[in-house]
Amino acid sequence: MKRSRINDIMAEADDFIRSFGFVLPPFAYWTPDEMRANAPRARAVIDGRMGWDITDYGQGRYDEMGLFLFTLRNGRLADLQRGGGMCYAEKLLISKQDQLSPMHRHYLKAEDIINRGGATLAIELYGSAPDGAFDGTKGGQVMCDGIAHDYAPGEVLMLAPGESVTLMPGDWHAFWGEGGDVLIGEVSTVNDDETDNWFREPIGRFAAIEEDVAPNHLLVSDYGRWLG
Repeated sequence: MKRSRINDIMAEADDFIRSFGFVLPPFAYWTPDEMRANAPRARAVIDGRMGWDITDYGQGRYDEMGLFLFTLRNGRLADLQRGGGMCYAEKLLISKQDQLSPMHRHYLKAEDIINRGGATLAIELYGSAPDGAFDGTKGGQVMCDGIAHDYAPGEVLMLAPGESVTLMPGDWHAFWGEGGDVLIGEVSTVNDDETDNWFREPIGRFAAIEEDVAPNHLLVSDYGRWLG
């Protein structure tokens, strides 16, 4: 993806988020130089990979296959492993109309996916084989706003604003905006996008960046290269 496109997506996403009464935290608006200057006191942001995340899954077709994310907070894996402390994470996502977030699952993370506003959020579901692999013949059970729902393989849940689904490790899922763009909330256990996204197809989690202009703000995938 071109950096100029990423800058534009950030500005558009900020406007969309604000239209629902949400405001991103102050570090969202730091320039790269400000992020460097604040790095010593922002280690929780950097180490937890909190911040802007825009991906086309390495496919170069963001409008058809892509996702906007902003990680608002993220806990510590060590706390999760010992069973106490900051064991949670929270994100905002934007799924544009007919923009696919492809079929994937998590081995560790459980997550509530919440339609915070906009159009309908469509979520396609499958269960796992005993070894965790995708199984097109398997359904399963999820909780929709606390109510148990048995899903058939390939069933598409249609979540209106205010509705949610709880996905457990092993629930294979893909999603997109149906009829328009959707603001999504995600509340989960500790998030690790480096190692805990398992896709049905052999695709990447992060976008390759073409640096045609300077970044307005850093992506989480920039932190290692820009901040050391």
